[in-house]
This record gives sequence, structure tokens and C-alpha cells, in this order.
Amino acid sequence: MCNPFFPYVGRFCACLRKPGTLFLFIVMKNISKTAKFLLLFVKNPFIMVANSGIGGGKRMGELFAVVSGKGGTGKTSVCAGLAAALAEEGKRVACIDCDVGLRNLDIALGLSEGGALSFLDVSQGGYTLEDAPRHPDYPTLAFLTAPMNCPVEEINPEAFGQLLTQARKAFDYVFLDAPAGVDAGFRLVSRNTDRFLLVTGAGPAAVRDAARVGDLLELSGKKNVRLIVNRVDKKMLGAVSLTVDDVMDTAGLPLAGIIPEDPKVTLAASFGHSLLRYAPRCPAAKACRRIANRLQGFHVPVTLR
Repeated sequence: MCNPFFPYVGRFCACLRKPGTLFLFIVMKNISKTAKFLLLFVKNPFIMVANSGIGGGKRMGELFAVVSGKGGTGKTSVCAGLAAALAEEGKRVACIDCDVGLRNLDIALGLSEGGALSFLDVSQGGYTLEDAPRHPDYPTLAFLTAPMNCPVEEINPEAFGQLLTQARKAFDYVFLDAPAGVDAGFRLVSRNTDRFLLVTGAGPAAVRDAARVGDLLELSGKKNVRLIVNRVDKKMLGAVSLTVDDVMDTAGLPLAGIIPEDPKVTLAASFGHSLLRYAPRCPAAKACRRIANRLQGFHVPVTLR
């Protein structure tokens, strides 16, 4: 049977001979009633393949560092919510708590009662990523906690970087819950990461600190930084005549999403559950899913609901 897309393939190949033009070509093939999309962006002699795995090698997973300028912004809850949102869609996700000495990502994930390996156990060779505990509600979500008794200055950054490379090969998404601030733990994470989600509140102190973190990342050559405004109270913003655009302007960063203030976040942690399992339809859970969809490349309007 003649493939109806063959004429378009010929036109596409002819277009490739025109330099300096950007083309989008979509090839669709129906396999078991599932449409697969191949996106090729071609400019001059350079080709970028998006979400395809073309070229004979396995596609590397996405690595995100979740950072904040100050404590209390809800960074860890955001990290856990995004990881759970992707895992409930069947994505292979690794969550690594990098807050050495003050770990609490296990609480936000609802894993405080289970056993855990630290990332140091794996990076030093005592265990492998396959040994990392899986979430009982999300079998594709693996978790590594932070070591408690090792100063962050004594952690080998090269071994940590090798661990992250292995994680990107094994998982679709890897999230690093970085310590708040810009001390040694932040530097360990930022040196091995190129994509950042900077979590801030809407208050002036949090926004100023977020702007400072953004500046430091830019000075170190990190350009892919997106802002998440967390714990947003619509009434409070109205009372002080503040908008999310004002927060973006002050921080000087593009927006990845907005998460409203939601008491279900605290309740979920108190009862030992992940937010998306405890209250899947609450406003904060829905916001985490919207941001997770944006991380996957889907167009989702940014709204505060």
C-alpha cells in the first residue's frame, strides 16, 4: 500500500537544500492505534531532534535542580509534587534529596516510614541505582535520600556527577531537591546541572532572594532557569496590589508555573502521604500536574486556579 506521506517526504527533502530556514516536519505512523510523532527542527546544517531517540543512542533523561533562595518557599513539596505528577503518567522518575543534614524530601513524598538509600551510598559504589527504593503508590518513582553524617564539603563532586549521568540514562526525569540558599550544597548541585526550577513565594524577601539566586546561576553560565511562584494567595496579592508579573519582573526570570496556597499540602505530609495521592483534586495537586505537563513540552496556559 502506498504511504500517503511519501509526497511530503520528497518536498521536505527538497526544502532541506534551502539554507537558513527553519522547518517543522511531522511523520505520523499508526501502530496499534497509537500515533507517534517525530519532530525535526532543521536550520542550516544543524539538526536538533526532540523526544525521538534518533541516531542509534538511547535518549538521555531530563535533569532538573529544584532550588530556592530562602527556606519556607515550599521547594521540597514542589519537587515531590512534580515527581509524583510525572510518575502517575508512567514516566520513570528519580527523586534525589540533596539537602545534606536537613533532608525531608521523604516526608513530602510520603516515604518517611520506609527504608532509604542515600545518594552517597550509590555514588561511592556500595549500591546501584537499581537498589534505590520505589514508591509504593508509583512503581516508576525511585528515591535517594541525602546522607546525614557526611559534610557536604567531603562529597566527591565528580562521583556525584557520574551518579547523575547514570540516573539520566536510567530515568526519564531526575529531580534534585537542592538545599535552600547558595552554600556548598547549592554549589554541588548547580555544578552538575544545567536546568533549574527556582521556587519562590510572592513575598518581597523571597522574591529578592530568588533574584539573587538567578543572578548567581547566570554568572556561572547557567541559562535555563525557570521560576515557580508557590503558595500564592490571591486575596493577599490583591490586598498589596501585587501580581505574578511583578514577581517575574523582580526576579528577572520566565515563569514555569504558579501553585496556590493549599492546606492539603501540610495535611498530606502529616498523614504520611504524597499530595497527589492524598488529595488528587486539590488546587496545589492540579497546579503540579500543569507544570509537569509544561516540562514535557505541552502547551498549558499559566493560570491561578
